[in-house]
Amino acid sequence: MAVAIVGWLVPGAAHLWLGQVRKAVIFFVVLSAMFAVGLAFGGRLFPFQISDPLVFLAAAAEWGQAVPRVIAAIADAGRGDVVAATYEYGNTFLIVGGMLNMLVVLDALDVARGVTRR
Repeated sequence: MAVAIVGWLVPGAAHLWLGQVRKAVIFFVVLSAMFAVGLAFGGRLFPFQISDPLVFLAAAAEWGQAVPRVIAAIADAGRGDVVAATYEYGNTFLIVGGMLNMLVVLDALDVARGVTRR
C-alpha cells in the first residue's frame, strides 16, 4: 500500500522504489511534462465542488498527481484562462495526466504483488 501512496504523490516514484529506474524516469518526465503543459496552456486547477459533478470529477482526476497539484496551487498557477484558445487543451492535459498517473500506480501495485513481470 505504501507503494501506491508514493506513486500517487510523485509520478514514477513507485517504480523507482521497486527498482525500475528506466520506467520511473520515463513516467516522471512524461507525466510532469503533461502537467506543466496543461498549466502553460491556461488549464484550470478545479476545486472539489460536489454541486457540479463534472467539476468534482475533474478535480479528482487532477489530484492523481498530488505533489505537482499542491505545488501548482501554492504557486497560484492554474487559474484557468477561459478566453485562451488553448484553455480546453490545458484542462485535458491536467486531467489526463492525473488519470494516467493512477494507471501507473496500478501498474506499480501489480509489480509489487508479483502479478506482472519487472
